[in-house]
Formats: sequence, C-alpha cells, structure tokens
Amino acid sequence: TLYATGCIFEYDAAHPIGGPGFTEEDAANFDGSFYSKTKGFLEEMLKSYSTTMVLRVRMPISDDLAPRNFITKIVRYDRVVNVPNSMTVLEEMMPASVAMAEAKLCGIYNFCNPGAVSHNEILDMYKEIVDPTFVYENFTIEEQNKILEAKRSNNELDATKLMAALADCGVHINEIHEACRLCIIRMRDGLIAEHGEDYKDKLPKKLSQS
Repeated sequence: TLYATGCIFEYDAAHPIGGPGFTEEDAANFDGSFYSKTKGFLEEMLKSYSTTMVLRVRMPISDDLAPRNFITKIVRYDRVVNVPNSMTVLEEMMPASVAMAEAKLCGIYNFCNPGAVSHNEILDMYKEIVDPTFVYENFTIEEQNKILEAKRSNNELDATKLMAALADCGVHINEIHEACRLCIIRMRDGLIAEHGEDYKDKLPKKLSQS
C-alpha cells in the first residue's frame, strides 16, 4: 500500500470546477512542480505491479494543529485562493485504508472524502467553530503564482470507485464538508481539553506575525 498523491491533476476543459472529477483511469495532466511531475511518473510505473494499492491523498487534514495539517497551513496565510479541491480527512480515511489493505484491494484509488471544498469554506468553519476573531483575504491563482517557487495543483477527484470499495468493506466516510466540520469541532474540543476555554493564544499565528 502506497499513500501517494492526487496533486497530479489540474482543472481543464474536460474537468472544470463543478464538473466531472478526475477518475483513476485519467493520466496526470499537471507538471507545475517537480513533486507533482515525478509523482505522476511514479504512478505510471506502479501500474506494472498488480499487487500494489496506490491511494491518491490530497491536502491531508487532521484534527490537531500539526504543521503539515492543511488547516494549520492555511490559517497562517494572510491571503488564500478560493478554489474547491478534493481533500483527505485523516481521522476518517486512515481507518478506511486499513480496511482496504485487509481486504487485499489493489490498484489506484482516489483517496479523498467525496466532493470538493474551498479554502474559504474551511476558513469560515474555522472562524465559526474555533476562532471568531480570525480574518483572511483572497487573491487570485495568478497572484499566488507570483509568490510561489512552484505552482499548486487544484482539482476534484471522482470518488465513485472508492465509495464502492468502502461499501464492500463496510466502511462509511462523510462528504468533505461534513468531514471538515466534524474535524474542526474535534480540533476545538481538543484545544479545550488541553488548555481550557482560554486556548486562543495556542492557535497558529499568521506568518506575517511570526
């Protein structure tokens, strides 16, 4: 089992925002970063191994404040792009991967909660549930590209194959908006359990304030 990446695609004419998502049969179409380009090559090579399960993870989200948690990352930015993306909520998806491995499933799977959620939608939930004082601004992808060393992948992955496999395994996962909301509630509850109601000074600081 390989926890790989779904950041090998970008929205295009056949897969626009709000349109059909990329399936497991689609070839990578995004090479805007060395990471994505090499991961696309790796996935093609792994197709030669019939006993391998490749899980396309995207923008992993956890209910702690770990630095690699997607929510922790974006709350530190002053500005974010507002683009819907497929994402992987680890609290739900890691147990699902164990069930899939135990069932000896092989092949490629889009390993994300079904649906797509935008940065704004996540940050609005964070503001509502965790930090009412939180503020952010938007900027365009073009503006973002000017300050990044490499471009970022934006896409929605089709979850049809995954959901069928999980149904056979007796596993339920939530649609991405519900999964994110539940995750952020757990984040708040964890902060309260560890620091009490006055946990605000434990929240991530904006990069501009660090």
